[in-house]
Amino acid sequence: MSGWIILGILVVLVLFAFSAYNRLVALSQRVSQAFADIDVQLKQRHDLIPNLVETVKGYASHERGTLDEVIKARNAAISAQGPAQVSAAEGQLSGALGRLIALSEAYPDLKANAHFQQLAGELSDIENKIAASRRFFNNAVSEYNTGIQQMPAALFAGTFGFTRKEFFDLGASRTELEAAPSVKF
Repeated sequence: MSGWIILGILVVLVLFAFSAYNRLVALSQRVSQAFADIDVQLKQRHDLIPNLVETVKGYASHERGTLDEVIKARNAAISAQGPAQVSAAEGQLSGALGRLIALSEAYPDLKANAHFQQLAGELSDIENKIAASRRFFNNAVSEYNTGIQQMPAALFAGTFGFTRKEFFDLGASRTELEAAPSVKF
Protein backbone atom coordinates (compact mmCIF):
# COMPACT_ATOMS: atom_id res chain seq x y z
CA MET A 1 0.00 0.00 0.00
CA SER A 2 2.78 2.48 0.88
CA GLY A 3 4.44 1.67 -2.46
CA TRP A 4 1.34 2.92 -4.31
CA ILE A 5 1.30 6.12 -2.26
CA ILE A 6 4.98 6.79 -2.99
CA LEU A 7 4.40 6.02 -6.68
CA GLY A 8 1.38 8.35 -6.71
CA ILE A 9 3.40 11.15 -5.12
CA LEU A 10 6.22 10.65 -7.63
CA VAL A 11 3.76 10.73 -10.55
CA VAL A 12 2.21 13.96 -9.21
CA LEU A 13 5.68 15.52 -8.80
CA VAL A 14 6.72 14.50 -12.32
CA LEU A 15 3.48 15.87 -13.78
CA PHE A 16 3.97 19.09 -11.87
CA ALA A 17 7.57 19.36 -13.11
CA PHE A 18 6.40 18.86 -16.72
CA SER A 19 3.69 21.47 -16.24
CA ALA A 20 6.10 23.98 -14.71
CA TYR A 21 8.67 23.32 -17.43
CA ASN A 22 6.10 23.86 -20.19
CA ARG A 23 4.93 27.10 -18.55
CA LEU A 24 8.50 28.39 -18.31
CA VAL A 25 9.16 27.44 -21.95
CA ALA A 26 6.02 29.36 -22.99
CA LEU A 27 7.12 32.41 -20.98
CA SER A 28 10.60 32.22 -22.48
CA GLN A 29 9.16 32.05 -25.99
CA ARG A 30 6.97 35.07 -25.23
CA VAL A 31 10.09 37.04 -24.25
CA SER A 32 11.84 35.99 -27.47
CA GLN A 33 8.82 36.94 -29.57
CA ALA A 34 8.54 40.31 -27.82
CA PHE A 35 12.21 41.06 -28.52
CA ALA A 36 11.69 40.08 -32.16
CA ASP A 37 8.82 42.59 -32.32
CA ILE A 38 11.15 45.31 -31.05
CA ASP A 39 13.73 44.23 -33.60
CA VAL A 40 11.21 44.64 -36.45
CA GLN A 41 10.36 48.17 -35.32
CA LEU A 42 14.02 49.07 -34.94
CA LYS A 43 14.80 47.79 -38.45
CA GLN A 44 12.09 50.06 -39.85
CA ARG A 45 13.62 52.93 -37.90
CA HIS A 46 17.11 52.09 -39.16
CA ASP A 47 15.85 51.93 -42.76
CA LEU A 48 14.19 55.35 -42.43
CA ILE A 49 17.23 57.16 -41.04
CA PRO A 50 19.35 57.34 -44.24
CA ASN A 51 16.44 58.98 -46.10
CA LEU A 52 15.98 61.47 -43.29
CA VAL A 53 19.71 62.27 -43.22
CA GLU A 54 19.82 62.74 -47.00
CA THR A 55 16.86 65.11 -46.85
CA VAL A 56 18.50 67.16 -44.11
CA LYS A 57 21.84 67.15 -46.01
CA GLY A 58 20.24 69.08 -48.83
CA TYR A 59 19.29 71.92 -46.52
CA ALA A 60 21.91 71.77 -43.79
CA SER A 61 25.03 70.29 -45.36
CA HIS A 62 27.29 72.30 -43.07
CA GLU A 63 25.79 70.44 -40.05
CA ARG A 64 28.09 67.56 -40.94
CA GLY A 65 28.87 66.64 -37.31
CA THR A 66 25.22 66.02 -36.45
CA LEU A 67 24.64 64.04 -39.64
CA ASP A 68 27.74 61.90 -39.06
CA GLU A 69 26.70 61.32 -35.45
CA VAL A 70 23.30 60.01 -36.57
CA ILE A 71 24.85 57.64 -39.11
CA LYS A 72 27.44 56.43 -36.58
CA ALA A 73 24.72 55.82 -33.97
CA ARG A 74 22.57 54.02 -36.55
CA ASN A 75 25.43 51.70 -37.51
CA ALA A 76 26.15 50.94 -33.84
CA ALA A 77 22.46 50.19 -33.27
CA ILE A 78 22.31 47.86 -36.26
CA SER A 79 25.27 45.83 -35.03
CA ALA A 80 24.11 45.63 -31.38
CA GLN A 81 23.13 42.19 -30.07
CA GLY A 82 20.90 41.32 -27.12
CA PRO A 83 18.58 43.55 -25.09
CA ALA A 84 21.31 45.30 -23.08
CA GLN A 85 23.47 46.30 -26.08
CA VAL A 86 20.46 47.14 -28.24
CA SER A 87 18.90 49.36 -25.58
CA ALA A 88 22.18 51.24 -25.02
CA ALA A 89 22.77 51.72 -28.75
CA GLU A 90 19.17 52.75 -29.37
CA GLY A 91 19.38 55.28 -26.55
CA GLN A 92 22.34 56.93 -28.28
CA LEU A 93 20.53 56.80 -31.61
CA SER A 94 17.44 58.43 -30.11
CA GLY A 95 19.57 61.28 -28.78
CA ALA A 96 21.23 61.78 -32.16
CA LEU A 97 17.87 61.71 -33.93
CA GLY A 98 16.53 64.29 -31.50
CA ARG A 99 19.37 66.63 -32.43
CA LEU A 100 18.74 65.95 -36.13
CA ILE A 101 15.04 66.77 -35.82
CA ALA A 102 15.95 69.89 -33.84
CA LEU A 103 17.91 71.10 -36.89
CA SER A 104 14.61 71.61 -38.69
CA GLU A 105 13.88 74.51 -36.34
CA ALA A 106 16.97 76.32 -37.61
CA TYR A 107 16.11 75.72 -41.28
CA PRO A 108 12.61 76.92 -42.22
CA ASP A 109 12.93 75.55 -45.77
CA LEU A 110 13.72 72.10 -44.38
CA LYS A 111 10.88 72.37 -41.90
CA ALA A 112 8.49 73.15 -44.77
CA ASN A 113 9.78 70.36 -47.04
CA ALA A 114 7.02 67.81 -47.68
CA HIS A 115 9.45 64.88 -47.87
CA PHE A 116 11.02 65.85 -44.54
CA GLN A 117 7.57 66.20 -42.97
CA GLN A 118 6.59 62.75 -44.23
CA LEU A 119 9.81 61.16 -42.95
CA ALA A 120 9.55 62.91 -39.59
CA GLY A 121 5.94 61.75 -39.28
CA GLU A 122 6.95 58.16 -40.07
CA LEU A 123 9.76 58.42 -37.52
CA SER A 124 7.33 59.66 -34.88
CA ASP A 125 4.98 56.75 -35.64
CA ILE A 126 7.82 54.23 -35.45
CA GLU A 127 9.01 55.72 -32.15
CA ASN A 128 5.53 55.18 -30.70
CA LYS A 129 5.50 51.59 -31.95
CA ILE A 130 8.95 50.98 -30.45
CA ALA A 131 7.76 52.31 -27.10
CA ALA A 132 4.74 49.98 -27.19
CA SER A 133 6.89 47.00 -28.21
CA ARG A 134 9.38 47.80 -25.47
CA ARG A 135 6.60 47.88 -22.85
CA PHE A 136 5.32 44.51 -24.11
CA PHE A 137 8.84 43.04 -23.95
CA ASN A 138 9.47 44.33 -20.43
CA ASN A 139 6.11 42.91 -19.32
CA ALA A 140 7.02 39.52 -20.83
CA VAL A 141 10.42 39.62 -19.09
CA SER A 142 8.74 40.50 -15.80
CA GLU A 143 6.34 37.56 -16.08
CA TYR A 144 9.18 35.22 -17.05
CA ASN A 145 11.46 36.35 -14.21
CA THR A 146 8.58 36.03 -11.75
CA GLY A 147 7.81 32.55 -13.10
CA ILE A 148 11.33 31.26 -12.51
CA GLN A 149 11.45 32.76 -9.01
CA GLN A 150 8.08 31.53 -7.75
CA MET A 151 7.89 28.42 -5.66
CA PRO A 152 7.88 25.53 -6.39
CA ALA A 153 9.09 26.16 -9.97
CA ALA A 154 12.10 27.97 -8.49
CA LEU A 155 13.30 24.67 -7.08
CA PHE A 156 14.12 23.30 -10.51
CA ALA A 157 14.05 26.25 -12.94
CA GLY A 158 17.84 26.52 -12.75
CA THR A 159 18.16 22.79 -13.37
CA PHE A 160 16.11 23.17 -16.54
CA GLY A 161 18.38 26.03 -17.70
CA PHE A 162 16.01 28.93 -17.08
CA THR A 163 17.95 32.01 -16.03
CA ARG A 164 16.93 35.58 -15.37
CA LYS A 165 16.44 37.79 -18.43
CA GLU A 166 17.29 41.49 -18.67
CA PHE A 167 14.78 44.26 -19.28
CA PHE A 168 15.03 46.58 -22.29
CA ASP A 169 16.43 49.46 -20.24
CA LEU A 170 16.87 52.91 -21.64
CA GLY A 171 19.42 53.96 -19.07
CA ALA A 172 19.81 57.50 -17.78
CA SER A 173 17.72 59.08 -20.53
CA ARG A 174 14.69 56.90 -19.69
CA THR A 175 12.44 59.79 -18.58
CA GLU A 176 13.31 61.77 -21.66
CA LEU A 177 12.60 58.84 -23.98
CA GLU A 178 9.40 57.75 -22.20
CA ALA A 179 7.73 60.97 -23.33
CA ALA A 180 5.93 60.77 -26.64
CA PRO A 181 8.17 61.95 -29.48
CA SER A 182 7.56 65.51 -30.50
CA VAL A 183 7.80 66.39 -34.16
CA LYS A 184 7.07 69.99 -35.10
CA PHE A 185 6.50 71.21 -38.61
